[in-house]
Amino acid sequence: MTDEIKGLQEAIDKYDDIVFFGGAGVSTESGIPDFRSVDGLYNQQYDYPPETILSHDFFMDETKEFYRFYQAKMLCDTAEPNAAHRKLAQLEQAGKLKAVITQNIDNLHQMAGSKNVLELHGSVYRNHCIKCGKSYGFAYMKNSRGVPRCETCQGLIKPDVVLYGEGLDNDTVSRSVQAISSAQLLIIGGTSLAVYPAAGLIDYFKGEGLIVINKAPTPRDRQADLVVSQPIGEVFSQIRV
Repeated sequence: MTDEIKGLQEAIDKYDDIVFFGGAGVSTESGIPDFRSVDGLYNQQYDYPPETILSHDFFMDETKEFYRFYQAKMLCDTAEPNAAHRKLAQLEQAGKLKAVITQNIDNLHQMAGSKNVLELHGSVYRNHCIKCGKSYGFAYMKNSRGVPRCETCQGLIKPDVVLYGEGLDNDTVSRSVQAISSAQLLIIGGTSLAVYPAAGLIDYFKGEGLIVINKAPTPRDRQADLVVSQPIGEVFSQIRV
């Protein structure tokens, strides 16, 4: 066990009001690609850049092309929680971790057993008809061909994910701010902290300990009490609850 891992363990043992703020790097070890790594979606070839496709305007104007990309690249049902997801769930069950705040939309934290998960960017497991509001699950979207339509009114179904050009859910933001503001220890993991406004929520932390776990440097490293530059799954696999 490295000194960094020992430091993380000591912090987890010390504090009983811990919040975890995570991004795409938490799920890459489960086989879900991120957007900015060498092998991420931004570096693959499509008719349009992913950031264009995953925008509100593109969804409305080029719905068929949106769903061609979305169904092929965003609906991953083979990924399973990794050691980070599982250990965070165990820390919650032990009463130490109060919230998981995630930028991911893959539901892996819930699959691992976490209960208080605040999904800043929504979830591919929730979808709704924009005409009548009827809800649809993951399987319906995965099994749809072409543009998914509502069984009741034939309205267009939209994923409950935050597309570029859309605002974050106010209630989720409010609950995230409350959790971060009251935390003794904030662990930031698997995120470059490059996506705003989500990354700006870190500014609300006023607690005692700040830890960053990320393979690449982040803008918060200088403020952190501890920086662990290792894959987050490998890190949490060494932590005891």
